[in-house]
Amino acid sequence: MVRYAKGAVALTAALLLSTAAVAQDKRVLKYNADYDPIPLAAMEALIADFEAANPDIDVELNNFDHEGYKTAIRNFLTADAPDLANWYAGNRMAPFVAAGQFMDVTDVWEANNLGEQLGSAKASMTIDGKQWGIPYTYYQWGIYYNRDAYKAAGLEAPDGGVTWEQFLANCEALKGAGIDCITTGTKALWPGAGIFDYLSLRTNGYEWHMDLTAGKIAWTDESVRKVFAEFAKIQPYITANHAAIDWQDAAALLVQGKAANYVMGNFAVGVFKEGGMTNDNLGFMVFPEITPGIPRAEEAPTDTIHIPAGAQNVDDAKKFLAFVASADAQTKLNAAIGQLPTNKNSTVAADDPFISAGFESLSSAYALAQFFDRDAPAEMAKAGMEGFQEFMVKPENLDAILERLESVRQRVYQ
Repeated sequence: MVRYAKGAVALTAALLLSTAAVAQDKRVLKYNADYDPIPLAAMEALIADFEAANPDIDVELNNFDHEGYKTAIRNFLTADAPDLANWYAGNRMAPFVAAGQFMDVTDVWEANNLGEQLGSAKASMTIDGKQWGIPYTYYQWGIYYNRDAYKAAGLEAPDGGVTWEQFLANCEALKGAGIDCITTGTKALWPGAGIFDYLSLRTNGYEWHMDLTAGKIAWTDESVRKVFAEFAKIQPYITANHAAIDWQDAAALLVQGKAANYVMGNFAVGVFKEGGMTNDNLGFMVFPEITPGIPRAEEAPTDTIHIPAGAQNVDDAKKFLAFVASADAQTKLNAAIGQLPTNKNSTVAADDPFISAGFESLSSAYALAQFFDRDAPAEMAKAGMEGFQEFMVKPENLDAILERLESVRQRVYQ
């Protein structure tokens, strides 16, 4: 059954309803979540399948709005924990793990061979060598490009990917043709973080990037300057007024052929196609390798389910996690919401080239980053994204930007 909750008042109501359910014969599994309507319907269908296979278990899904959930989780994990709770992978789950509020579910991973099936997401679910939840959906980031823009510049489209050197050479040719090599809209800051994250992952690797967002590396360190040295190579080819436009405005530039490449998430495909692009002129490739030999990590914001430390029905909660982690369950859920399953043995729609490319990209990745504003604490994320935007406008300010970010790091991670 599904209950709709909003904030602490609604949580209280849900708890009262849950108490009534305990009187029934079935074992109750309390699940707090924050689904939008379409994912909610998909999860309801999945819960129905689970209950049909386990007729002695009744899953009570208490669904919050997103903003209410962010506040509520900090209360219900300590006051009256459910048996299951939605959250996010990577550094976003770290504070709850450090506070002892999420349960170690390494045994679920080991008993169901999830280390192999969910291999690309394992690093983002692991802290201190243990797994703390189950990933059930994600979506890819990468470079979306306009084949017509490449053709207008006399270039071959980068189908199948290009080297970093070829990408930079293409940028110069595109600039000569009056076409922005890279477009973005950083008015809302976050799109610029996608560019920085890939430069970071490709220059210094996944572990270094996660250490940076975890506050373990000084922003004034020479390794950070290596990332910005690569950033400087593409800065002249980025849409000049990016700081004044939103990401949808930049999408329009790609659609119109005024820009050739866009570092973006797969959710933008619908906007590109609404603008008139088709599978014939819209392409996708993974971000090029920069430092040879560094394992390929990808940007893939991942949604997860956890067992709170205060859960009462742990055995059934682990049974539910194993069910959601399975290839069949993830195939069904993600087909309904238009995203990607984290289980590599799942299947995706073969007639959607972007879903197929994303599934291949993420399933074979070494590890997954969650995005700068998920991997770093909120204050550090905001300061970082402001710094990335400033660098794209005034690269000569790099020293001042890094000094400012280091000052924020020393305050935020105390």
